[in-house]
Amino acid sequence: MPESCYCKQSIIQLSIKKVTAESTTIAIALNNDSINNLDLSPASTVIEQLLQEGTLTSHEQQLRFKINYDLEPSDPRELSEIPEVRLWFVRLDAKYPWLPFLLDWKVGEFARYTAMLVPHQFSSQDGIQYNPEALEIFLMHKIFILGDWLKQQDIPSLSRLKSMAQMLGYELEDAFFEMF
Repeated sequence: MPESCYCKQSIIQLSIKKVTAESTTIAIALNNDSINNLDLSPASTVIEQLLQEGTLTSHEQQLRFKINYDLEPSDPRELSEIPEVRLWFVRLDAKYPWLPFLLDWKVGEFARYTAMLVPHQFSSQDGIQYNPEALEIFLMHKIFILGDWLKQQDIPSLSRLKSMAQMLGYELEDAFFEMF
């Protein structure tokens, strides 16, 4: 009897460790050198490892960027207003267009990623104001890319894609997704 209790306890402990491992945040550190040299290796090293291990899809919404980009103390710009930072993210998006799947939406990574790729302005009263046409194009582009990619991975896509659209202020009807 004690052996079976031990086995059950060990299985439970292994299950807890597996769940903990699967929900671990992945942080990618960026600095002036990697950004200014358009060096994607901080991100590609992590992403390529997940691809090689076949564990990419189990890391949904777990990726965060820790950006340490030095500016002059008098420079009031946000990171998404710095051309070099934006260009680095444009290059990253070109290589991994399905990256929003990995981004930790709960802590604002998808919103920040969008700000890196979509023209916008900051307002002290209204916050970030995206160019409406650019935002719509960006969203549709991501919907089509992620829709196809999620299907290839056998991951249900409708609720994920609708949630992504809602984060950017859009309500998409189910009929829209039936078109493709």
